[in-house]
Amino acid sequence: MISKKIHAGFNEQINRELYSAYLYLSMAAYFHSLNLDGFASWMRVQKLEEEAHAMKLFDHLRDRDARVELEAIDKPKFKWTSPLEAFKAAYEHEKFITSSINGLYKLAEKESDYPAKVLLDWFVKEQVEEEASASKVVQVLERIKDSGAGLIMLDKELGKREFHG
Repeated sequence: MISKKIHAGFNEQINRELYSAYLYLSMAAYFHSLNLDGFASWMRVQKLEEEAHAMKLFDHLRDRDARVELEAIDKPKFKWTSPLEAFKAAYEHEKFITSSINGLYKLAEKESDYPAKVLLDWFVKEQVEEEASASKVVQVLERIKDSGAGLIMLDKELGKREFHG
């Protein structure tokens, strides 16, 4: 049986993952408004990944006969001053999600919830990839600075990203 603390933590994490999807969709809309469709595509793929993460947690609770309790999703920011600022925000958000996952992992250890730990092992590994992916784009944008040609090249590269759910 799942503990009340793990149950509550997983429900909260579902909300965070769905907020993440909403945030990345907002970032996609921002990039579309700049005609940076490759950047927007990258964010749309990120949105799909976050929804898939929420469903992993959702299904885990369901498989353990625990009720999923969805809460309201906060309105995400929708304006940034530059592509770099938007990607820095995405990177910071991924670090926040990593911290949240790590907290759940510690709770699962404390509660001796081995099924939760198995699932959270996957999330811990996934967050390394999530942070690295956003950080890489931030680093490239910092090198590009105000180069229009560099931005166009990066836009084309980011547009190649595909969702592998």
